[in-house]
Amino acid sequence: MIATMGEEDCHNEEAGQDPKPLESSTGDSNLRKAIDSLTSLISLSHSVRVFAVKWQLIRNKLQELNSGLIAVENCDSGENPAIKGLVSAVLVTVNDCNDLARRCVDLSYSGKLLMQSDLDVISSKFDSHSKKLSEIYNAGILTQGFAIVVSRPSIGACRDDMRFYVRDLMTRMKIGDAEMKRQGLVNLHEALVEDEKYVKVIVELNDIMYVLVNFLDSSEIEIQEGAAKVLSVISGFDSYKGVLVGAGIVAPLVRVLECGNELGKEASARCLQKLTENSENAWSVSAHGGVTALLKICAGGSNWRPELIGPACGVLKNLAGVEEIKRFMVEEDAISTFIKLVRSRDEAVQMNSIEFLQNIASGDELIRQMVVKEGGIRALMRVVEPRSSCSFKTREIALRAIENLCFSSTSSVGILLEYGFVHHLIFLLRNGEVPIQELALKVAIRLCGTSEEAKKEMGEAGFMPELVKFLDSKSIEVREMAAEALSGMVLVPKNRKKFVQDDRNIGLLLQLLDPEKENPGNKKLLLSILMSLTSCNSGRRKIAHSGYLKNIEKLAEAEVSDAKKLVRKLSTNRFRNLLSGFWHS
Repeated sequence: MIATMGEEDCHNEEAGQDPKPLESSTGDSNLRKAIDSLTSLISLSHSVRVFAVKWQLIRNKLQELNSGLIAVENCDSGENPAIKGLVSAVLVTVNDCNDLARRCVDLSYSGKLLMQSDLDVISSKFDSHSKKLSEIYNAGILTQGFAIVVSRPSIGACRDDMRFYVRDLMTRMKIGDAEMKRQGLVNLHEALVEDEKYVKVIVELNDIMYVLVNFLDSSEIEIQEGAAKVLSVISGFDSYKGVLVGAGIVAPLVRVLECGNELGKEASARCLQKLTENSENAWSVSAHGGVTALLKICAGGSNWRPELIGPACGVLKNLAGVEEIKRFMVEEDAISTFIKLVRSRDEAVQMNSIEFLQNIASGDELIRQMVVKEGGIRALMRVVEPRSSCSFKTREIALRAIENLCFSSTSSVGILLEYGFVHHLIFLLRNGEVPIQELALKVAIRLCGTSEEAKKEMGEAGFMPELVKFLDSKSIEVREMAAEALSGMVLVPKNRKKFVQDDRNIGLLLQLLDPEKENPGNKKLLLSILMSLTSCNSGRRKIAHSGYLKNIEKLAEAEVSDAKKLVRKLSTNRFRNLLSGFWHS
């Protein structure tokens, strides 16, 4: 515990003078006596083995009152009658409680019911003292110039030290003036950020959660903001979200969104974003007007910092899965708002906006058409195009949204092709990080299945050489996806001719069919590609003349049906004399 003195007191001490006037010594002496008595009583209470629940409750109240008096001790209060009267009353109650504690330790009480009643009475008296102390603070009677500060325990401190520190902060926040509340919130937030174990301590103390939630409605903007920041940290822990909701946090968070300052709104939005990851909390946000407040923020666009818009979008994204809320958002022109936000330069805003559009259109053809009609495809295309400054993570999310929004409609696929989507897709296939390359492969497979025109454009863009490279990937899944996309592309005559122009392509396909290769995983697809290639003369010729033709022979001998079909296809033409006799069996 560190006591800080004002400069005047230090000067007086250096001069050999008492730091405080003599006339206040009696009051100060009684205050110190009350603090010492409370500390002693707290220690004695730990020795009580009966009525454990009641004594724990009393001990909590003793610690709260003790922290409050410690905060008062060095205030320049002089002979203030309110303080003197309170301290005198506390001393009387402490003496009475000390007597009860001794009787409980010695088991010398006359009856359990009578002792329980006495403990309830003494508990209510300590409640009354704490309330009176709070009133004194709020009345501005005290000046806070020399308040004792409890140092934050070092990292790795025991739970009791952490609990004492948090309880001290809670007391200051409950009974202190606006500045003390603000500083207490700052200190609490710093502790949470430094060591997440403080979160559990706060939740275990219980009362502090209600104090923090009440602060969200404070008329002091800085207190409101500080409480929102602390609660935002706590809301990041799944196991405590229910505690926050149970403490009634949603309604005041929405009020901060409506009336708080920008930093308070940001913390409130982050808190709600984490809470609404659980869809059960969606209705609570909507019932308190949160959807309207959030849409207003998102529609404000450039009026707010991205640090606010991002989490606000995130909350609405979480709520979009609830049918009734989704309908309301559509009526409030949310689609147009979020298409504009997709163009934001802030990554968090972009990602949340894209995911919002994807969520709100999921399984709803009418809304999907609205997204397309209002320019959603064009906005998403700007994210994935090669010249985009967006991160690959954002492009990945946009690519997934394009797949979900556009591939179920021929007209939407046509718009994609018109905007050059094929060239954007191959860029991601060639240059993206592994997750986006795999996603691009999946998208390529689906695009192949949409239309003949899509296959042609993919062939012209140079997809086939890229897919061939992936056929020899270490990943079985990637090999199979590449083979599936390629098998769809070579169904187009123009693509087949293009494919067989490179002699290495057929050689690689046949080489990969080596029966001795462990688990190639895509033999059926590779044989399907080769079967398609036999539809053109140059393809049949190059297969028949390949040095790896023996691999097909071995598969046919092993009764692989697709290999036998391929052999028969080849044996019906003028290359028959090149084939082994078993092909006719």
